[in-house]
Amino acid sequence: MQNTKQIPEPSRCELAKYEYKKSSYGEIYDVLQSLRKDKILCDIKLETDDGEVIFGHKVVLASASPYFLAMFTNFSEKNQDQVAIRQLDSSALQLLIDFVYSGEISITEKNVQVLLSASNLLQLQEVKNACCDFLQAQLCPTNVVGIVALADLHDCTKLLTSSELYMQQHFSDVVEGEEFLFLSYEQMVKLIASEELTVPSEEKIFESVIRWVKHDLDSRKPILPKLMEHVRLPLTSKYYILKNVVDEPLLNNCFKCKDYVFEALRFHLLKSEELITIPHNIRTIPRQPGGTHKVILAVGGAGSNNEILDSTEWYDPKINQWQPGPKMITPSCAGGLAVVNDNFALYLGGTNFVSIFQSAYGLNLSSESPNWTPTYNMLVKRQSFGVCVINKYIYAVGGNDGENFLSSAEVFDCRTREWHTISNMSTRRAGHGLGVGGSDSGRRFNSVECYRPSLDKWTPIADMCVRRAGVGVGVLNGVLYAVGGWDGAQIWSSVEAYRPSTGVWSTIPDMHLSRRGAAVAVLGGLLYVIGGHDGASILDSVESYNPKTNTWTMITASMNVPRRFARVVAIDRPRYIKTC
Repeated sequence: MQNTKQIPEPSRCELAKYEYKKSSYGEIYDVLQSLRKDKILCDIKLETDDGEVIFGHKVVLASASPYFLAMFTNFSEKNQDQVAIRQLDSSALQLLIDFVYSGEISITEKNVQVLLSASNLLQLQEVKNACCDFLQAQLCPTNVVGIVALADLHDCTKLLTSSELYMQQHFSDVVEGEEFLFLSYEQMVKLIASEELTVPSEEKIFESVIRWVKHDLDSRKPILPKLMEHVRLPLTSKYYILKNVVDEPLLNNCFKCKDYVFEALRFHLLKSEELITIPHNIRTIPRQPGGTHKVILAVGGAGSNNEILDSTEWYDPKINQWQPGPKMITPSCAGGLAVVNDNFALYLGGTNFVSIFQSAYGLNLSSESPNWTPTYNMLVKRQSFGVCVINKYIYAVGGNDGENFLSSAEVFDCRTREWHTISNMSTRRAGHGLGVGGSDSGRRFNSVECYRPSLDKWTPIADMCVRRAGVGVGVLNGVLYAVGGWDGAQIWSSVEAYRPSTGVWSTIPDMHLSRRGAAVAVLGGLLYVIGGHDGASILDSVESYNPKTNTWTMITASMNVPRRFARVVAIDRPRYIKTC
């Protein structure tokens, strides 16, 4: 029995026509078509609802359609020479029988819906696919809702997936149309819950929910709380919440909805203290169309003329391109850079070659207007020091305060928003990777020590093979890499790897270039080494190490600005920073 569910016909974006022709038809079908038209050797007549009769040959119809094969072999119609085909558009049936004999069919906006329905019933998969291809090509914001409904009704899996994705990617345009208002509750929830939803801000989603509910207020008002569960209200601006959300009557008359408004306001209250650990749920996490997309953020450093930089930029490996980022408040190099929650960057200390800083600046990369803002200063001025993050604690270790090389270390607790000191290292170090190598005044070290937070204790581990100051350090798959550096006489291209399981340093292939003061980041299973100084010039080049192939590759996209003593981290791609 054919499904008779009524759905709105998709609106038309433009007139279109699709001539589909089967490539494998030969001359024998020309003969069969001629016999059918002349009603010669026909053994079946198909009668439609409007009384029209279509002649055919059972064997031909059965060979093309599983529906007719079953009818003419397993059911009572096998002994009949006339069969009534009910609830099927007569023009569509005529076109499909013609297709069986000719391998050709003309699909237009006027007949695509009835052809899709009829080909689905008769199990003529080629025509069904051709109808789906036609509808796919016609997708636009004004018809996508209707096409989704058609695809769902007739089990067109590929078309359903692509049209739903289109609706998510063109949400802002789709919700302006009338078709949007006729989405079912289930469709609405699926749409606004999607990670693939592409919108300029979550405000658009809130407004579309309110508009959809008001279109049929009596039946939809009770389900508003279920919809608001999927609106990421905390990600709208505080100003927008106070101006447009707090006074919305639909929310004021719903206790559960008011809870979501209070949650959003609490989020902004906590967010004002940038480094506090904010409780996360689905409504406080930005949508990630295409999945989480990581990039490398590079901050500050010294440029090609030894000028101190206030610029930042980020590298997107998907497009192999560097894009400019927000300028720093104060130019700085040789500071420390950490990232918390994948989207909050913290730049610590550094120097402008005149002063050494103990300042801290934060950058909320999930903000609609990411800018650096002052935050909680360190206890001690530091440049050329090591930084890392462990369990929401930010460690700043060693460095130089302008008078002395330092063995001291301090830690910032993101929950209490306070810095406090921890045990000193056994050796004063600057120009080191955190816990690896470094120098003390005129001396360069190959020594390494390890800090255990639970014991607040530093302990020595195996020495590196060579002395390295200005070394780059990264951890990839549990292996610690020490990259480049300077031993007082030579700038290294060599690299060493330390595996805690063996407690031994081993060499891996050299980089393409010698680098001192390079920055290191880990992304996508690769170790990136960025910028630095080769002894003759400051570098804008980047290379990556693949541990699976044990090889280095030069990245074809160079930084926009040469940098040494810059700092880099891997972050979630900034959603609101426009690309060039």
